[in-house]
Amino acid sequence: MLQGIGRLATSFILAIFLFGAASGIARAQDGAFWVQIEAHPSLAIAQERVRLYSGILPDVNGYSLRSGWYAIALGPYSQADAAEQVIVLRRQGLIPRDSYVEEPSIYAQQFWPIGSNNLATAFDGTTSPNATPLKETITGRVTVTPVTPIVPVIIEENLAEARLGEQQLDRAGREALQVALQWDGFYTSAIDGAFGSGTRRAMETYQIAMGYQATGVLTSRQRSELMDNYGAELASLGMQRVEDRGAGVAIDLPLAMVQFDRYDYPFAHYDSRNNSGIEVLLISQAGTTATLRGLYEIMQTLEVVPLEGPRERSRDSFVLSGQNAQMRSHTVARLEDGEIKGFTLIWTPENDAQMGRVLPLMEASFSFLDGTLDPGAVDPNAQQNVDLVSGLEIRQADLTRSGFYVDASGAVLTTIEVVGSCNQLLIDDLYEADVGYRDDSLGLAILRPREALSPAAFAQFLPGPARLRSDIAVAGFPYGGALGTASLNYGILADLRGLNGEESLQRLELDITATEAGGPVLDTTGAVLGMVLPEPTVGRTLPPGVSFALRGDQMQSVLTLAGLNPTTSSRSDALPQEALARLGATMTVLVSCWN
Repeated sequence: MLQGIGRLATSFILAIFLFGAASGIARAQDGAFWVQIEAHPSLAIAQERVRLYSGILPDVNGYSLRSGWYAIALGPYSQADAAEQVIVLRRQGLIPRDSYVEEPSIYAQQFWPIGSNNLATAFDGTTSPNATPLKETITGRVTVTPVTPIVPVIIEENLAEARLGEQQLDRAGREALQVALQWDGFYTSAIDGAFGSGTRRAMETYQIAMGYQATGVLTSRQRSELMDNYGAELASLGMQRVEDRGAGVAIDLPLAMVQFDRYDYPFAHYDSRNNSGIEVLLISQAGTTATLRGLYEIMQTLEVVPLEGPRERSRDSFVLSGQNAQMRSHTVARLEDGEIKGFTLIWTPENDAQMGRVLPLMEASFSFLDGTLDPGAVDPNAQQNVDLVSGLEIRQADLTRSGFYVDASGAVLTTIEVVGSCNQLLIDDLYEADVGYRDDSLGLAILRPREALSPAAFAQFLPGPARLRSDIAVAGFPYGGALGTASLNYGILADLRGLNGEESLQRLELDITATEAGGPVLDTTGAVLGMVLPEPTVGRTLPPGVSFALRGDQMQSVLTLAGLNPTTSSRSDALPQEALARLGATMTVLVSCWN
């Protein structure tokens, strides 16, 4: 019975007059009967429809049915008067043609008008014992409510009638039309329920696309068609309202494509359903501004947040968008009253069009419920791995090497090996950097961080030539950053030149790993006398205990060419081993290449 109310022009005003006159007789209680005009499986739709009818007709009621549906009916009347109203209202086009007279026994409980109970008056003073409760059913810790669009009235109208029908829409109905126009790509402005120039242009564009006359005012039938198509697509996605009380989050989710899997603090995981390629994380934890900032940094280390994409951060919120050839994701998080909540939508590229429509619905519907996720909510069956955070894989860099600060602004000197072809360069996995200068012949690069840094220590270079056979230490990341901080590797300065007499090189007696390349070579005073170079990839393989470093004076010349002012060390006394290790770890950074 999803038919329309009929014409809403002057003909319907006459019908209301006739109907009102007839209804004066219809109060006789010689048996109660109703004119049933519509029934819907959704309470939300039924409530919206009954409000529309109530603005046009008297004696409008909403009842739950024993079948679980929700009916809209006029009455109560005597049987004869009910039959007469069906004829009058059908003739005037105010009720669907399949409306009919119904007995009260099919109705269980009244939901409109609010607080009314004319069923009790109509028969024996009691409500049906099988009355269906109107509250949503709650199962477990998650409540799911169907998200269904408002179905407008279907009528054939001229422009004046279309405007009159449009005036019957409440704010929710107007916003629903804007959402549907936005869903189909016709509307791009705010969902505010105001039919301004932007909405009118969107309606006109929709009419042209559908082959209708472009008036900028949708007829009731056009509104119904728009909402029906929108509703069909929502149904295919399974968009439903989810109240996850474990996470304290309410949000509309595409439950045909995702399903709840587990809690793993601080996330509620909704994994892909039927290999849809869609996943959702609900974020929930107690915290402060510092906690939010930490979450912002951690999220960017996860595989589900690709590097390429805009990032926005304020004191109490952040937004992360990322994409690569295999994945897209969008993360939103907010801090309110000591609670951090948000969500991440993850999808594959073939779902771009659908998720471009789903994401605004999720953003608009997202809200806080009471409480946050229990920090003890950890999946006992989850795989334990240092490369996992709350069951999510940490993104791994394509290449990592060592580097070190060379001035107070945070400029970093490193090996050119790490800056070959990178979409993103990171310092200590946190700070984005750009290549400010490079010298391919010497094999070094200077990185400049995109945000101002204030390193606690930076290189102070040896003022003169290094002493042959002196003790040296290399600061670097031998395990690719797994230890979280740089360590020192001790050895001997074996020669002040390369094996072929190269004046720019020094030979070291110690073994290095690939990821220590780019780290500083320190003497016992903490002065920098060189930078570790990677092992050659062509030619002879070096024997164990043989490594090479670029000489300090060569590096200082390049730094000057790059516009930096290298600092010369004034220390003369050897540092205790602990102090030397601390100095080396403080000035040395992990440089990573990401694609």
